[in-house]
Amino acid sequence: MDGWAVAGPGPWHIGEGGQVLAGHAAPGALTDGTAVRIATGARVPPDTTAVIRNEHARPAEAEGRLYARREVVQGQDIRPRGQECRTGDRLLPAGALVTPAVLGLAAAAGYDTLSVVSRPRVEVLVLGDELLSEGLPHDGMVRDALGPLLDPWLRALGAEVLGTRRLGDDAEALHRAVTTSTADLVVTTGGTAAGPVDHVHPILRKAGAPLLVDGVAVRPGHPMLLARLGAGGGEAGGAEGPYLVGLPGNPLAAVSGLLTLAEPLLRARAQQAPRAPRFSSVRDDVSGHPYDTRLVPVARRRGGGDGNGPEQAVPLHYNGPAMLRGIAAADGLAVVPPGGARAGQVLEILDLPWTEGRFT
Repeated sequence: MDGWAVAGPGPWHIGEGGQVLAGHAAPGALTDGTAVRIATGARVPPDTTAVIRNEHARPAEAEGRLYARREVVQGQDIRPRGQECRTGDRLLPAGALVTPAVLGLAAAAGYDTLSVVSRPRVEVLVLGDELLSEGLPHDGMVRDALGPLLDPWLRALGAEVLGTRRLGDDAEALHRAVTTSTADLVVTTGGTAAGPVDHVHPILRKAGAPLLVDGVAVRPGHPMLLARLGAGGGEAGGAEGPYLVGLPGNPLAAVSGLLTLAEPLLRARAQQAPRAPRFSSVRDDVSGHPYDTRLVPVARRRGGGDGNGPEQAVPLHYNGPAMLRGIAAADGLAVVPPGGARAGQVLEILDLPWTEGRFT
């Protein structure tokens, strides 16, 4: 603090050595019963017992004495060495996200550089001749809801999005885009089923990209897929190669794929631990699929008439595979086992990136 460095009990004799300033050479030691002016951030002279703030000091310049306006406690307003960390302490675990605060901590601890894992680079390819990029749906054309959704969602997962391209239902354009992409992960929307213009499976076979996941027992989202690109040793990658996540074209089904395929893959690429599972009881009965797991948007609510009861997950309406109205108001997705769940049953909840930790 700006004030006086003192040694021993007062009153203190004001030395003639000027003042101690921040960033200057190490000051000389204080002898018992003496005081010297000191600035905030300056090195404390050896043998100093306390620092008295200016507002708590009464210097009597004429007699060369310094008096304290209040009791002086030994060590007051002195920041000791090792208060925050000591040599050999681990300041952060490996895999921690480098936030602005982490950069400040590293600088304060004397680090000039950090060894980091770069953000995974992602390219989004939006497929479908029926998609509009603006205006109202009309004449069998529908708005592209996934193009605007995926970029910020992937960024919220820590990815660097290289761009979003709309390719329509063009197999050659899709093959060229996938095999020449420089991204760590290519995300496609639509075209993962077996219809006449579903080109994702054929172009992956043509590219020699093995399928690691080819459909899942979950609704919505069962046609999602995961493939490893560049496995054939071509320009698309090395032995491991980049990856492709094929999301279904229905919006909520695509969100299911984001949470269950894309997010775990991105976390692994960034050397982050998987998210810890979270659980909550559901307030209402939830219908299920006869033999597949179902993902249902839920909101966090407090039970009881006064809203002070235990927290519960409330299933939301508009939860069909083509709907986004439910997920737009949700705090997460409940994992509903085949056959459904009864009110009060505890289910796993998949957090959305911006609501992580709301369910406890």
